[in-house]
Amino acid sequence: MPVLGKTRKEVLTEFRMEELLEAARKLFAEKGFHGATVDKIADAAGVAKGTVYLYYRSKRAIYWAALERGIAAMIEEVQTQVDAEETLEGKIRAFITIKLCYFERNRDFFKIYISEFGSAFTHPVQIRKRFGDLYLRQARVLEALLREGIKRKAIRSIRADTAALAISDLTRGIITQRLLGWSKGGVESDIRFIFDLVWKGIAAP
Repeated sequence: MPVLGKTRKEVLTEFRMEELLEAARKLFAEKGFHGATVDKIADAAGVAKGTVYLYYRSKRAIYWAALERGIAAMIEEVQTQVDAEETLEGKIRAFITIKLCYFERNRDFFKIYISEFGSAFTHPVQIRKRFGDLYLRQARVLEALLREGIKRKAIRSIRADTAALAISDLTRGIITQRLLGWSKGGVESDIRFIFDLVWKGIAAP
């Protein structure tokens, strides 16, 4: 019987894939990319190795899927927290805070991306497109905030789309520094740094 427009088989498939990706994420974070074998992922998920290959062709494919799932979950968390804030300053700070804190909570998992797959130019075309779409989805959350701020004259008249990408890139740069161990400050210190730099640049006179 369909559930929310999906068949029982489709619901079961999605459930199994979610379980696999959650088990894989934890194992990758604990063992690293090379230490997390498909056998270990299957054991952690409580399924046969053959079941894993029904959904994913390789360990790398599992990691890409787990990474995509993690970023999508982070975007949902960003949107929820942004919507909960009342002021533009609060919303922009929430955007920065949730991103930094999310990557900090999952730093061992995301460090794999930097060490193993850091250059976007080496990604398969389909992967580049999917992750590019996710990145733009994050930026559009911020772009909508900036457009509303311009409309209310809370910030200067700026190119909202370009500014949103610039703020996203700045935030991503600090996240990368933290994952690589280059940032010696605490999370709150880095959040304040990004927000102060951004707000002083866009706030209305």
